[in-house]
Amino acid sequence: MQTLVRVEGFETAFQDLYPRAIRSVQRLLGDRTQAEDIASEALARAFADWQSIEHLPHRDAWVLRVAMNLALDSLRRRVPFLRPPAPIDASEVATLRVALWAALRSLPKRQREIIVLRFIAGLGDEEVAESLSISPQTVKKHRARGLSTLRKSLSIDDEEALREL
Repeated sequence: MQTLVRVEGFETAFQDLYPRAIRSVQRLLGDRTQAEDIASEALARAFADWQSIEHLPHRDAWVLRVAMNLALDSLRRRVPFLRPPAPIDASEVATLRVALWAALRSLPKRQREIIVLRFIAGLGDEEVAESLSISPQTVKKHRARGLSTLRKSLSIDDEEALREL
């Protein structure tokens, strides 16, 4: 009976998290099928340890972070490190995605995590802070530094452009 309750709790979370994970990963990869596979893997990992994850205050952020890490691993395997061309025509979304990936790879790990969770996964500063076990002030500091570097690398002045990718 307890297993059934555990599954029901997961099913409810799955219905909310699976589409969100797909959207987040698809923004980064540009491939719906691969995004579905990665979202499924992230939720399978959550299910495997559901008793620990279910009651986390930042459960959603945990699942989305796993999905984004899997997506980044996927990109790491398929795209060689390239310096982004300068300046980039923002209308060429495919080129911009490749350039964004290269620029993200050049950021320090913490800045990269925060930028991905904040702008690609769509989490708020508080959720990012909880998922990374850091303070909101630290999130803001690393977010500002990371965005500054990305703006220079990609010749983008508008944060909204990052969300559109």
